[in-house]
Amino acid sequence: MRIEHPAAHELLTGAGCTCDPGNWLVKFPSELVEESVARMKHRYAHDAAAPAPMGHRYSHIRFRAERHRIHEDFTVNTGGFCCFIHDLTGTRRRATRDDVLRAINLVNHLEHIDYTGLPVSDQAEPYPLRPVSMAAELAKRTTKLGGVETFKKEDIPYLIEIGCILKGSLAALQAEPVLVGYAEARSPLCLDHNMTDIFIEYIRRGFPQTLDTMPNAGATAPMTPAGALAVGIAETLAAVVLAHAIDEDAVVGVDIIPSSCDMQSGLYRYASAERWPMLVARVQLISEFYGCPSGVHGLKTDGCFYDEQVGFEKAMSMVYPVLAGAVGIGTAGHLENALTFSPVQLVLDNEFAGAMHWSLRPIAVNEQTLAVDLVNRVGPGGHFLAEPETAESFRDVLHLSQLLVHAPWEANHSATPAGVTAKAEARAKEIWEQDPELIVDTETAKAIDAVVASARRHLLEGESAPALVSA
Repeated sequence: MRIEHPAAHELLTGAGCTCDPGNWLVKFPSELVEESVARMKHRYAHDAAAPAPMGHRYSHIRFRAERHRIHEDFTVNTGGFCCFIHDLTGTRRRATRDDVLRAINLVNHLEHIDYTGLPVSDQAEPYPLRPVSMAAELAKRTTKLGGVETFKKEDIPYLIEIGCILKGSLAALQAEPVLVGYAEARSPLCLDHNMTDIFIEYIRRGFPQTLDTMPNAGATAPMTPAGALAVGIAETLAAVVLAHAIDEDAVVGVDIIPSSCDMQSGLYRYASAERWPMLVARVQLISEFYGCPSGVHGLKTDGCFYDEQVGFEKAMSMVYPVLAGAVGIGTAGHLENALTFSPVQLVLDNEFAGAMHWSLRPIAVNEQTLAVDLVNRVGPGGHFLAEPETAESFRDVLHLSQLLVHAPWEANHSATPAGVTAKAEARAKEIWEQDPELIVDTETAKAIDAVVASARRHLLEGESAPALVSA
């Protein structure tokens, strides 16, 4: 790996790696990597104090050993810190603070969206302050706290401070972490100084971390799926070794977000037929082989419209990983290769997720559900529409969607069409136009705002760093 960080080289040399600071290269002995993986897996199996689950970046992760299986209780996440919003007038534009507040409020009303980071970020907020100020709005306005963005090491004390306000103390926050940022590799096989700073800082402060990697087959990784996955695993395992070089009891995991480079446009393909088996392989590697159940980048699309392509891509990129054993799917509500957030698409994705949850429910087989007495009573040639058992059970059996249409041609092509998109637009509009509200009390909101004010004076105006509980 190329790791552009002197302190990391010192730590890794002490752990047994061979480091060449002249060109930043680090060689990891295979036995050291295997030892570090064994330590990580042992903690999953034996450490009851490790947090589980934790909202993290695009989904959630469980730092627990679990039997590899289909998780019918999989969670759905939105977030992504998108720069653009496709608003309810049909305009794609830069997101504002009002969009941030209304997007969080929309999440609060959608029953199948379990975690949220920032669906959009205020593009008028100065860049150096943006992670802290956006995390503050999230903390004040939802209980569905997911992972947040961290642009630099200096953001971390403020994010922790906000978490301490929510949880009551640093110890309580470490036991149940929220608003945790993350570091990310630069494929192939690079970790720059800034991302290394972030990773080291979180581990030193006692917070769980995974190093996210996004190998792009054909561009930043070999074109073959196996080669791309191998590059991603190598990158994230390097971070496991680094974490244990910092703290042998670190809570750490592995992560890969693989895809392929589109040879026509150069885009990172978030939704394509060759990516779905890569997501399956990623789930098997991390949940089954490395033993740490985690979520995956699903519900993705490269499309820019509410059309057949978007619906097809989102459904397939959710179904494949969930059936492979993913514990979570994220991030919902995106269009355009995860650059643009859409309130209408989030409502549609919420509906997709609800249908997926419903479809995974086991079929109950018992005396009541076999209904032998009912069948004998109705007899050959009869029907079950008028039977009380039908009225009593159909709501438990049928998926009664708010959006999906089960009606004949005439109803669908009436003067007031009952199409899915029209219904999603109406629901999104109804919620979007509500005034967003705080979910914390006034004193808590003031304390969070005071953290943002301190960050503003430090990160934007050059004042000395303030004394924080988290320091």
